[in-house]
Amino acid sequence: MFKKILIANRGEITCRVIKTARKMGIKTVAVYSEADKSALHVELADEAVCIGPAASKESYLVMDKIIAACKQTGAEAVHPGYGFLSENAEFSRRLEEEGIKFIGPKHYSVAKMGDKIESKKLAIAAGVNTIPGYNDAIAGPDEAVEIAKKIGYPVMIKASAGGGGKGLRVAFNDKEAHEGFSSCVNEARNAFGDDRVFIEKYVLEPRHIEIQVLGDAHGNYVYLNERDCSIQRRHQKVIEEAPSPFVDPAMRKAMGEQAVALARAVNYESAGTVEFVVSGATKEFYFLEMNTRLQVEHPVTELITGLDLVEQMIRVAYGEKLPLSQADVGIDGWAMECRINAEDPFRGFLPSTGRLVKFQPPAEGNGVRVDTGVYEGGEISMYYDSMIAKLIVHGKDRQDAIERMRDALNGFVIRGIGSNIPFQAALLQHPRFCSGNFNTGFIAEEYPKGFDASMVPHDDPALLAAVAAFARMRYIERAVQIEGQLAGHGRKVASEWVVVMGGKQYAMSLSAIDGGLAITHEGHTYNIVSDWTFGELLFAGTVNGAPLCLQIERRGLRYRISHFGLQVEPMVMTVRAAHLLSLMPAKLPPDLSKFLLSPMPGLLREVAVAEGQDVKAGEKLAVIEAMKMENVLKAEQDGKVKKIVAKPGASLSVDEVIIEFE
Repeated sequence: MFKKILIANRGEITCRVIKTARKMGIKTVAVYSEADKSALHVELADEAVCIGPAASKESYLVMDKIIAACKQTGAEAVHPGYGFLSENAEFSRRLEEEGIKFIGPKHYSVAKMGDKIESKKLAIAAGVNTIPGYNDAIAGPDEAVEIAKKIGYPVMIKASAGGGGKGLRVAFNDKEAHEGFSSCVNEARNAFGDDRVFIEKYVLEPRHIEIQVLGDAHGNYVYLNERDCSIQRRHQKVIEEAPSPFVDPAMRKAMGEQAVALARAVNYESAGTVEFVVSGATKEFYFLEMNTRLQVEHPVTELITGLDLVEQMIRVAYGEKLPLSQADVGIDGWAMECRINAEDPFRGFLPSTGRLVKFQPPAEGNGVRVDTGVYEGGEISMYYDSMIAKLIVHGKDRQDAIERMRDALNGFVIRGIGSNIPFQAALLQHPRFCSGNFNTGFIAEEYPKGFDASMVPHDDPALLAAVAAFARMRYIERAVQIEGQLAGHGRKVASEWVVVMGGKQYAMSLSAIDGGLAITHEGHTYNIVSDWTFGELLFAGTVNGAPLCLQIERRGLRYRISHFGLQVEPMVMTVRAAHLLSLMPAKLPPDLSKFLLSPMPGLLREVAVAEGQDVKAGEKLAVIEAMKMENVLKAEQDGKVKKIVAKPGASLSVDEVIIEFE
């Protein structure tokens, strides 16, 4: 077996490979950019080599630097993880030439199946069902529009080298096809170094089902059942599960056999995934693409089959035979994975970067697994993707898996940046998700205007207001203690407070009781008993004798409070002393209609207008890149550009001015 391998990646997947390598007695080498010098994967590896600046194109995507690191450390093989160079045929070939094993398929298989245009042609030749479309690279946006009209809207515009939701757009008309083509080309060029784009028919009410395959150098192939990845937002997977609640045994066999036929056609060696889109109405399935690498969601397959896919990849690369035949593949229970991302679901899922002030995942074991590449106190960077962790559960059946996932989400605490945990928790309670009756349009259909706290209101909002008053009182009490150290400089603590929540005012009267506070609102008293001290994220105590656990985050006078069990979503409220509230004049919010503000931290890729230009509502103004995704900012109303404040290439912070209008 290999003595030492290098992982040409970063973050969660590198940590994942290191764990298996350590189990197998293999030493590991990590590579890292300057931005990742304190990353968890660097700490876990036996050795680590810096390969350049933060930008991927200057570090993780530079083959020469990876190969040099192998030679420097004596690594015999390279595991590419996913993303970056994992599906780059030239990288696989270069390693072969240097006598370094690629822990993945041979370069010719990567070239044939990693290219979505060529792989579709091969699939047709192998007898695999395919979607109607235009299978050659498209020259420009005008040609894209003409092709889209011939195929018939809606269409899917896809980067040939794409993956992970990047370089992918759905267009329902000429304008969307024109703009979508340009965005796909730019994303593909930046993420993959390959800007070829093609178009195919978009299947309505689609389910995204993928088949995991394994092949070795001795002609052995198996398919390891399916994964359902239909819960997606902006074509990026949110929740994955195995098996699928939609697939029956006959469909599983048919899809599995087609996936194996495709792998056999290109002499595939290693773990790979054949993705299909399935019609929810007819159960017809069509080949989408083959990912010639390990998938993000591979843990759900591992949990229902009992196989370590990373170990199998390493053993196949070393020349060993697969340890099982198709007859040996079974399904043990049900597994689910939630991708925990650094994004704020209450602000349109905008990327959230910064320091992880608190990172407390649920305890592993008893059907719970956490794969992550971060740690408490670490930084979430704008340079890479938004995933913080993968939360995976294994239950005896689907209902058991859902309940385990709910409990695990309840125990996952993240502070300092926004995360999508509240949204994941809401999905796990949604009747359509629980019934299994969903498709890839589920999130867009159920949350057409986005996601906000009012969607799952608390049955007693006054209780949350009382807790906010409790938190404010604890803060003031602490401030008084500090000030009281100077004689004559103490201040009295008000006993009457007003909480403003959702536009409504809640008048609260506070008095001390043993171990806490009695807080009265409109004749109803909440006896809150807790040893909670201000500054803690988690509030634990009792209200009128009943246990209560909440998450509290303070931002000035504003408090964001959510039920720790995540049965309700966070409510944001402001707490002021009652006499101050009555005396405060109404303060009008600033007029921001004359400015285009950056909605997220990111890199300003493009300013699409010029000073003095008239713009119409819906017209593209600028493009911001954050966490490897392009975000197009459009005009909300007609206007005229007065000044371009930020220039392309600028690193923007949240609410930074980009354009000023007259």
